[in-house]
Amino acid sequence: MTTDPNATLDRLTGDQLAMLVPELLLTGQLIDRSGMAHLISAFGRDGMAQVAIEEWMAASPVYTGRMRAALGIDGDGVVDMFKCLQLDIGAPPQFMDFRYRVDDEYHGSFVLDHCGALLDVEPMGEDYVTAMCHTIEDPTFDATAIATNRRARIRPVHRPPRMPVDRTPHCEWAVTIEPDRDELPLPEVTKPMLARRAATVELSPIDPASTDGLVDYRGPLVADLNFAEWSASALRRILEEVTLQHQLLALGFLDSVFRRADDAAADDIFDKQLIGIAGIASERVRAAVFENRSDAQTLADVLNLNPVFGPRQYTGLYAEAVDDERVDVHIPSDSDALADGGWMRLLAGGRLGALQSASTAVDPTWVVGESFGGPVETVIRIGRGEPQSESGEVAIVRFSGGASFSFADRGPSQSLPLTVV
Repeated sequence: MTTDPNATLDRLTGDQLAMLVPELLLTGQLIDRSGMAHLISAFGRDGMAQVAIEEWMAASPVYTGRMRAALGIDGDGVVDMFKCLQLDIGAPPQFMDFRYRVDDEYHGSFVLDHCGALLDVEPMGEDYVTAMCHTIEDPTFDATAIATNRRARIRPVHRPPRMPVDRTPHCEWAVTIEPDRDELPLPEVTKPMLARRAATVELSPIDPASTDGLVDYRGPLVADLNFAEWSASALRRILEEVTLQHQLLALGFLDSVFRRADDAAADDIFDKQLIGIAGIASERVRAAVFENRSDAQTLADVLNLNPVFGPRQYTGLYAEAVDDERVDVHIPSDSDALADGGWMRLLAGGRLGALQSASTAVDPTWVVGESFGGPVETVIRIGRGEPQSESGEVAIVRFSGGASFSFADRGPSQSLPLTVV
């Protein structure tokens, strides 16, 4: 049985790594599907919208800047902005099917040929569509754009509510960068995030000498990223950065909820969000990489790859298969994630519902048992037991089409470069 916390990611083949990247981009987008129902219950539609605005404005400038640095995206034009969107949990490929157009260095546009988030929300009524596509999108798009250029603006050409009701593409947005325009300030909600350890944690370096694929994104913008063309070293770093995006978004969510609720109520909402996304993420990781196996080693591997529990350099969490009937999960006391006060704090504090939902997704007979806290680490034991039912929090996430979404192989055309029109 493997006990090396680095072993799971390192053992994946290039094909498996490439398959996992869009999966984790999608689970990042589904964090909101997991959290928003509980926000509506607590604060109403308008309160939900405000939390969504604050969480994305807090997180996206930070994680976009990290991805730019990791992949050598060092320009300040629309091409550079579009590259970052292709690696953003707010825009998972195909489910949020962005199609880009470049007019010149500082002007371009994009449409969404398919917006999975819109299809999730439309059945809820026009007020919810307007909240997402107007109230939330306007400030959060600009917050993402400023990581590339503070003079950038993203403005709608058309957007939902759709007229006619079956209009495609679902929306269109123009991107402009003007040299004489005032710079947008860093959002106030972003500043506390920059002080979190998640903002500066060091992840696996990309080997620039790798010969098995791309090591950066310095070349042309392509219509869709074909992750099979990237080196294993680069894919590991991309996966770690995408996993960290999950953590940063969750911290932005928590900060916003704390502004509206007392500590106990905020943690209850935060825990429900974590339980829901942990279960769906385990389910998708298992199906994508492990062919629906459910043995102890598979459970440990799935937990090690589940983005709500990583990246390991930040959370320190790792799962090990002790024998055929037992998996131990370790959370070190000096974890940066514990210091930041996010999801790991809930687990180490004894709220184990998310670990159970993540284990149930691998096999219902995996049951989270005792938790042992000590000065060095917390250890949580998982063993075989009576089958567990899926939690209501996971069932809520299933209302999103993203929970069952299947990625299509678009073939070699996806890596065609986009040029100035």
